[in-house]
Amino acid sequence: MRNIKNLDISAYLVIGPENTKGRPVVSIIKDAVEAGFTCIQIRSKVASARELIQLTRQAADVIEETGKSQEVTLLVNDRLDVVLAARSQGIKVDGIHVGQTDIPVNVCREYLGGDLIIGLSARVDQLFDYIKTEDVSQLDYFGVGPLHETSTKPDCGIGEDGKVITRSIDDIAKVAELSSIPVVVGGGVKLADIPTLAQTGAHGFFVVSAVTEADNPKQEATNLVNTWNNYKSKLI
Repeated sequence: MRNIKNLDISAYLVIGPENTKGRPVVSIIKDAVEAGFTCIQIRSKVASARELIQLTRQAADVIEETGKSQEVTLLVNDRLDVVLAARSQGIKVDGIHVGQTDIPVNVCREYLGGDLIIGLSARVDQLFDYIKTEDVSQLDYFGVGPLHETSTKPDCGIGEDGKVITRSIDDIAKVAELSSIPVVVGGGVKLADIPTLAQTGAHGFFVVSAVTEADNPKQEATNLVNTWNNYKSKLI
């Protein structure tokens, strides 16, 4: 099992220009980081490679401005080319998140080397067998969900029969117990879900619209982080 220093996926924001109601992506990232979010993933199915590189640069710059470059992890979804191009331009991007239909993990590891982070969306079908049998030697964490159906990513959790499979709290707790690497849970997660999620053994939660579409993103991000930390602390 890999051991990446400073990887904290307790409060994880996924964001792209299609998620912000027309507001600047970087301003919402700044709000989230100042509120205590520990991981930012740049994800967009509409932005070009150059736009994604620019978004990654802006994200890295604003994380640095907050003084949290060593604490906050910056990842890019799916696009190994964007990660490599950004790093070649001196942008501090820390790794990639991929799914089963994206570029293979071993290829990512070959190009990114041993120091960068690779996260993988765990398979929805046959989840428990998958968690137990997947080779995690090249991985740093699993993303698991959806907790609820979500309009942000309508295909999230679709099984082989085309139906969306959501995950119960008991499912999440079992996955966290079985997995030998950290687990972050998302998919329609809202503030009301956090107290229960914090007790599952998962290492963190990920959100999109709960923060990116909030009327006051910083306040909502603060509420999520504080609630997670409060309920986690009660378990210690």
